Amino acid sequence: MRPMGCLGAIALCLARLCIAQDSTATPAADISTRTVIVRARSLIDGTSARPLPNPEIVIRGNRIVDVHTAGTHPPPSGAQVIDLGAATVLPGLIDCHTHIFLQGELPAAGGYDVQLLKFPASYRVARAIVAARRALEQGFTTIRDVETEGAGYGDVGIKQAINEGYIPGPRMFVSTRSISTTGGYDLEGYAPEIVVPKGAQLIDGPVEARKAAREQLDHGADWIKVYMTHRSWVDEQGALVSQPTLTVEELKAIVDEAHGWRRKVACHAYNGPGLQRALDGGCDSIEHGLELTDAQIAQMIRQGTWLVPTLSVYYYDHDPADTATGMRDRKRVAVHGVSFQKALRAGVRIAFGTDVGGFVWSDPIAQEFAREVEFGMTPMQAIQSATSRAAELLGKRAELGVVAPGAYADLIAVASDPLEDVNVLKNVGFVMKDGVVFRSTLSSAGK
Repeated sequence: MRPMGCLGAIALCLARLCIAQDSTATPAADISTRTVIVRARSLIDGTSARPLPNPEIVIRGNRIVDVHTAGTHPPPSGAQVIDLGAATVLPGLIDCHTHIFLQGELPAAGGYDVQLLKFPASYRVARAIVAARRALEQGFTTIRDVETEGAGYGDVGIKQAINEGYIPGPRMFVSTRSISTTGGYDLEGYAPEIVVPKGAQLIDGPVEARKAAREQLDHGADWIKVYMTHRSWVDEQGALVSQPTLTVEELKAIVDEAHGWRRKVACHAYNGPGLQRALDGGCDSIEHGLELTDAQIAQMIRQGTWLVPTLSVYYYDHDPADTATGMRDRKRVAVHGVSFQKALRAGVRIAFGTDVGGFVWSDPIAQEFAREVEFGMTPMQAIQSATSRAAELLGKRAELGVVAPGAYADLIAVASDPLEDVNVLKNVGFVMKDGVVFRSTLSSAGK
């Protein structure tokens, strides 16, 4: 077994305890090879410009084998038919920026610090297991979880438990601890003679940067997450300023190591010099990108850099408007929408991400679709940002985020047409992952 650290081991042990009394639990790899046919009024397949009416999706095991109009092909003998009536079927959704080890920590309850200082590791793992289930319940059959916020390699254990069928949850691409520099991550503000834990792995210099990347990759990271900016504030001229962290040389060492392992690097970057260093250092995705210049947008297009904007989270928990932090909160929102619009018009590759965990997992993850549409995406573009485009970012083109022969049988359905109102995606009534129905509250008939 690959070493996963204390939190990862706890994650797997807790997951196994959850099913200790259920002798019928079966690992996900033992999926039946029976044939299932899913029917509905329409299909948004993740790539086509228009929905397919009256689709019939043929599934064998955990893969889609055919998609055609109902009535044009005789059903295979003995196939199970799931008729979803007037529903719209889509590929399973993909959130490319989540934090299952965060729960929208309330300032009044201790904020970010309390989880690192007071919460037992087992408690944090238990909450993460609930978050993973919540993602799947909402129709997100795949997530890229971009760091554990002080929980070590706990995401590796959660991923393993899901893959082995011990707990329900989405497919996970994990980035473990993340990387920043001295002075570049919480916890902060404590007496200097007191050593407190940090929410990220801190490095200084290219040698330490490369070593940290190697450690995280060796312990199971699918992606490396790097913080290229940290604090932000509004200066005397009313501009948003963000503290840069890693140098270009430090980031290049990380990127070089990750790419050598055929892995990718996601860079948290708000604006300014830190964001420019992220691009010059060769990152694969910019996370947030609150304020992109025209030159940076052009560089992203040249380099093929993705943008994962996470719009919705910045509308939460604003401090009072007459405080420095309140001014910062509102400035982030003001520049973010403009930046998103410029990137969209220019043709930057955009993938769906929410930063859920930064807000509570009980809130709709799909609220991000409405923000994307508000700032210029068509409903179809927004849906594709969370399906085929997100799959492309993850290196899973044609396997995830599409309803097509050869793709994984990850499907969701909603009661009405999300092209008329993307908010219907907040109420997913049918979820299938790997050919197995996880949730079904729509009017349907199995035959």
